[in-house]
Amino acid sequence: MSTIHWTETNSLRSAHWHSESATPPPSRVIDADDRMKADTAHRLACEGTALLWRGDFHNARQLLQAMSRRIDRRPPRQGDSPAESFHLHRRARSHRARVLGRLLVLLDEDHCLNLRRAPDVRQACTEAYGPPSEPMAVSLTELLGVIGAHQWRTKGVEVPALDARIHPHYGVFSPVRGEYVDLVAHAPLPTPTGHRAGRRTAFDLGTGTGVLAAVLARRGIDHIVATDISPRALTCARENVRRLHFTGRIDVVGPGLFPDGRADLVVCNPPWIPARPTSAVEQGVYDPGSSMLRSFLDGLTAHLQPGGEGWLILSDLAERLGLRTSSELLAGIEAAGLHVVDRIDTRPRHPRARDTADPLHAARTTEVTSLWRLAGN
Repeated sequence: MSTIHWTETNSLRSAHWHSESATPPPSRVIDADDRMKADTAHRLACEGTALLWRGDFHNARQLLQAMSRRIDRRPPRQGDSPAESFHLHRRARSHRARVLGRLLVLLDEDHCLNLRRAPDVRQACTEAYGPPSEPMAVSLTELLGVIGAHQWRTKGVEVPALDARIHPHYGVFSPVRGEYVDLVAHAPLPTPTGHRAGRRTAFDLGTGTGVLAAVLARRGIDHIVATDISPRALTCARENVRRLHFTGRIDVVGPGLFPDGRADLVVCNPPWIPARPTSAVEQGVYDPGSSMLRSFLDGLTAHLQPGGEGWLILSDLAERLGLRTSSELLAGIEAAGLHVVDRIDTRPRHPRARDTADPLHAARTTEVTSLWRLAGN
């Protein structure tokens, strides 16, 4: 178990260290309060010293913002290629996360944040971390993410294709990019043949919140098996299936990618960028070595009913950033014994596509999200 140590009022203290991104515990920790200047905090954090905040909660948030502004004074340079710009951007984001992650707070044994003007974070922390058991130190940036996730979970995300809300959990990718949901909501469904005519089955691989499984149920698929490798996602998907009253038609199983058996339709929306995630939430965006994409393609024919289809929902942002080529994707499809029945394209509508300050703006403005309809040869 990882532990941090610090001295406070001439006494040596310690607490359990927790990091969702698996950041090692800081080796040097000092206590800090409202007297700490932003320049001093930024310098200490850059040098590797963690600051355990003992002052006012709102002042801690303001200090975090001030430290962030100091980091932004040195924006990452543009690379000579889109791929180099992407890697420089990721390196800068990693540096930012390390520095800002050195402002810490202490949660009591009941997950209470004992700071002036602090919100009640007990429910949010229990949802993210599980039942409390002992004092725990976390970065303020992580705690703010936990608080934000609790608000998303409570409020939910409106999904027009369902005419309902999906409630994401902490660490589970939220369906805020609606274009991929709309693709699944409108693509033509395969028709079962022979003795299976009239009854349709589907697998939703990497279900996350369960949103695509719910869309397929809403479209009339009789039975859907939804899978994920993340225990958090499995819990989240099951809760959303219950909320939407699809428990009789959607089974959520895992951890794993493919369930047993075959289906008329196998849907997969893998992470779009072949790079290493640095946190739980980033696992919905980054797929190291395109491993999930390759596993889907390689296992698809063995899990399709005769006449069935596999739907691959994928952005071409990786191609536009020079991280993967379109020929590599087509070669992977062919090597798996598949052919393309059709490809349905759409343009992203998320705010980052219009953010000219985004270092990856040039690639995002031309990004296309596609639903590839695949079948066995």
